[in-house]
Amino acid sequence: MFPRNLLRRIPKSTSLHWQNAAANRISLLVRHVPLTTRVPVATHFYVCRRTLSTPAPMVNVSDLSIERYHALSDATMTTLLERLEDLLDTVGNDAYEVDYHSGVLTLNLGTYGTYVINKQPPNKQIWLSSPRSGPKRYDYVPESDDWRYARDGIGLGELLGEEITDMLRTKVSLHLEDVSTQIRE
Repeated sequence: MFPRNLLRRIPKSTSLHWQNAAANRISLLVRHVPLTTRVPVATHFYVCRRTLSTPAPMVNVSDLSIERYHALSDATMTTLLERLEDLLDTVGNDAYEVDYHSGVLTLNLGTYGTYVINKQPPNKQIWLSSPRSGPKRYDYVPESDDWRYARDGIGLGELLGEEITDMLRTKVSLHLEDVSTQIRE
């Protein structure tokens, strides 16, 4: 069932613990295998290490109506597009560009990488793919009137502002909070 190079025999006297190392995201999978020999049935434990590249997805149930989600996400994407266009105009580098089409915003920062930000209506989320921090899924939080990542509580505008500031060495503040005030009727 498991490839032989992933299996390692552990003596019965060894105690097994689940590991959850945040740095390398290793989990131990324990499999109980009885082996028949000439002697009565012996029991051996095998451990398989599996490295997870990203954490398991968190499922959040949103109370937003689909119409409200679209109004909030469209306002966020439009505001983000306008602010990024203004930023790139002030930076003045022809290698940088921003594009918004069919609910997908792409920010190309040349050698620094490409950001992809898109709407996910089935989940009522905004997804971010960052060349620095990787993939993140943002849920709308009515209390802060902002799109926040459930794992660390950081807002979409905060993270983008920090990362782009580090890359361009220019103070960037996208002001994506107070999303509901940005809705255009």
